[in-house]
Amino acid sequence: MAGFRTLDDAGDLRGKRVLVRVDVNVPMKDGVVTDTTRIDRVAPTIVELADKGAKVGLLAHFERPKGKRVPEMSLEPVSRAIADVLGRPVAFVDDCVGTEAEAALRDLGDGGIVLFENTRFHPGEETNDAGFAADLAKLGDIYVNDAFSAAHRAHASTEALAHLLPAYAGRAMQQELEALDRALGNAEHPIVAVVGGAKVSTKIDLLANLVRKVDALVIGGGMANTFLAAKGVHVGKSLCEHDLKDTANKIMAEAADAGTAIVLPVDVVVAQEFKANAPHETVGLDQVPDDGMILDAGPKTVELIAGWLDEAKTLVWNGPLGAFELTPFDAATVAAAKHAAELTRSGRLLSVAGGGDTVTALNHAGVAGDFSYISTAGGAFLEWLEGKPLPGVEALSRKS
Repeated sequence: MAGFRTLDDAGDLRGKRVLVRVDVNVPMKDGVVTDTTRIDRVAPTIVELADKGAKVGLLAHFERPKGKRVPEMSLEPVSRAIADVLGRPVAFVDDCVGTEAEAALRDLGDGGIVLFENTRFHPGEETNDAGFAADLAKLGDIYVNDAFSAAHRAHASTEALAHLLPAYAGRAMQQELEALDRALGNAEHPIVAVVGGAKVSTKIDLLANLVRKVDALVIGGGMANTFLAAKGVHVGKSLCEHDLKDTANKIMAEAADAGTAIVLPVDVVVAQEFKANAPHETVGLDQVPDDGMILDAGPKTVELIAGWLDEAKTLVWNGPLGAFELTPFDAATVAAAKHAAELTRSGRLLSVAGGGDTVTALNHAGVAGDFSYISTAGGAFLEWLEGKPLPGVEALSRKS
């Protein structure tokens, strides 16, 4: 991976103390982890390091204890879940700095694994304190960051620590960065971006960045209503940020200057109530009733989007096209997702998607496994789409 050291560059790791920053901020109920997806993602890096004879020390945060020790936010239950996923023992240490933590990793046998306590129990973690980072650095010989989902935060264990030890990207981080680079950094054109969701206000930076990088920008969900209103379309009582119509017009003007097509709905599904299976009808843009709410894109819009996807080589997707959580207003999102999945399976399209609602929508459509890459990184994925530097990634840049 150009610009970053990976585990392939780390050399002989036998007997080396390797600190691995992971994201195991997993859902838990009654002290039991209920979803191991994030653990599954980092398992290959942990296993590889252990199999190479490294002494593996895992650093992670859990929830928001605000720099204080909060017993119910301890990582101890997570250590058991990690052990179950890996199928090998994982020790636990009641702190992430200090003599006990240093001794635990130093005295660990080659190939052993230990999870340190919640880094956020220390105020220096979230303030990116140099002294706290130096205390973390005493634990190890090498630093590996495998937590892309935390890379947008300049915290001690994600940013400062990477400057104090030889730093490498773990396999999950490497996979994420390579997938994102293929999607926008060195993508094959034509590139289509699908951006949906409720509000333009939450994605202004995203839209402003994408209009300069993609060939077509499909806008859906409540966001599309704001753009339609900016074009003079009557949207009834639909969710719409009327105060951002000037912003929408500016984005459309920038797209025109860049030669980027803005793809908006040409027909819509309207209802009088925001609830599942509410009475509804599909209408043209000139027929939205005063008491109607646009809850989904119509079939002609789905055909339009499918046509753009047929011409694309690369797809970046963030956000649903309608109120997908309510049937039947999931129809456009499901249909477009299935078409993208079909193109991906046939080898005609590289498809990268991310964001909480997006992952949920693609799972709902039953096609998440068919996309080229699904990012579960949330905020980090969104900031990457916005073109913002991610501190945890920048800190891994290969030094000359």
